[in-house]
Amino acid sequence: MCPYCGFDESNVLESRVSQEGRSTRRRRECVTCKKRFTTYERVENVELKVRKRDGSVEDYSRDKLIRCIDHACWKLSPEERLKIVDELEMKLLNLDGIEVPSMDIGVMVMDKLKNIDPVAYIRFATVYKKIGSVEEFENLVKDYLRRKEPAHTANARLQKREPKLSAKVRKKGTKHGPARKKL
Repeated sequence: MCPYCGFDESNVLESRVSQEGRSTRRRRECVTCKKRFTTYERVENVELKVRKRDGSVEDYSRDKLIRCIDHACWKLSPEERLKIVDELEMKLLNLDGIEVPSMDIGVMVMDKLKNIDPVAYIRFATVYKKIGSVEEFENLVKDYLRRKEPAHTANARLQKREPKLSAKVRKKGTKHGPARKKL
């Protein structure tokens, strides 16, 4: 259907495989108004099911995942957000079963966002984990920082604390100069 005039027929001018073979991009021209537009065709995977927290089961919805990523990652470009969705969806489709717990999807999203955009991770985790108080939010941020901090950074932070000088070192002097003599 033409997005300009709404007519149902169009001619395909060019077709290309896009998104690493997962979809086909078609350049079209409307038969009536002669304006050009692009469509994307992708294979829908209908057999994937999502088990909700309450035990109910529903069909997997790519649109829901897109909305979720859009809300969390609004600073990223649309292309970057779709790439995240494609990568998450590929992981879901490569799982053994056809039924995936929604909690597993949430964990996959958090793991992905943690490495891409810390603010998006916190934004998503706040909703996913049902954070309801400032204390819970503070604990979420602290937990993120604790897990994200590389070991060498933690060691450097600990080494910044100067140890107390022993009596021997004080008598001999320090790196700041010789010890003062008693009069």
